[in-house]
Amino acid sequence: MVGMTSPTFSPSLRLSDGHSIPQLGLGVYKVADAHATELVAGAIELGYRHLDTATLYDNERGVGEGMRASGVDRSELFLTTKLWNDDHGYDRALRAFDRSLELLGLDYVDLYLIHWPCPAQDRYVESWRALLRLRDEGRVRSVGVSNFAIPHLERIIAETGEAPVINQVELHPWLPQSAVRAFDRSQGILTESWSPLARGRVLDDPVIGAIAERLGRSPAQVVVRWHLQAGVVVIPKSNSLARVAENARVFDFELSDDDLSRIAALESGERTGKDPEHFG
Repeated sequence: MVGMTSPTFSPSLRLSDGHSIPQLGLGVYKVADAHATELVAGAIELGYRHLDTATLYDNERGVGEGMRASGVDRSELFLTTKLWNDDHGYDRALRAFDRSLELLGLDYVDLYLIHWPCPAQDRYVESWRALLRLRDEGRVRSVGVSNFAIPHLERIIAETGEAPVINQVELHPWLPQSAVRAFDRSQGILTESWSPLARGRVLDDPVIGAIAERLGRSPAQVVVRWHLQAGVVVIPKSNSLARVAENARVFDFELSDDDLSRIAALESGERTGKDPEHFG
């Protein structure tokens, strides 16, 4: 096995509902179902305890098999999956969750998210009510959202009286999402970063490269460390177990105030994914 022998390494952050989430997790977007079993089992052996999948990724079966193959007790693992855009609406969301749970082969999911608000459909409040029901039934421990802008968050809170525990958004040095993070904090919502390396493109930035060279680290480690010091949950993905191990070796160094200032200056607003206002 590569790199790391620690049985677990990431600190956990407290969610507003009393549960906790490991701050560093493994994302499996674009990991083939057949490869997910090996990758997930290997990541768990390296010390990962937080795994993030989705209906869209078409690898829930492999992720569940990897969790079981690891030999680590289910109670020690934190698993997130997500409701896809085609299944918005109260009843459709409930049925979609049933399918995900069957594919995963699990009794419960730790965190279930609405993947995108899909404002043109105007059914995300209905979907949110379905997630609240799943939580109340105990089939999901915690419920949250993904790619929700401030107006979407304001609406579900106003109409249901319940805030999500997490808002997972595209977040990286080019797109630090300062306004969304500030709103999330004001509502007791943790922010979680997807595409934390800007699909690898930010790793070529000369500022990131210079900091990495000074610290004797890889650019990816610098960027993951930036997320951790920002207090957000972060889920870098890779198909390579060696890279998965590298992404986790980030708890034995810190970025200086000068490093953080230089990275802050990289903000450009550039997205690598879709704008949630106009997707779905």
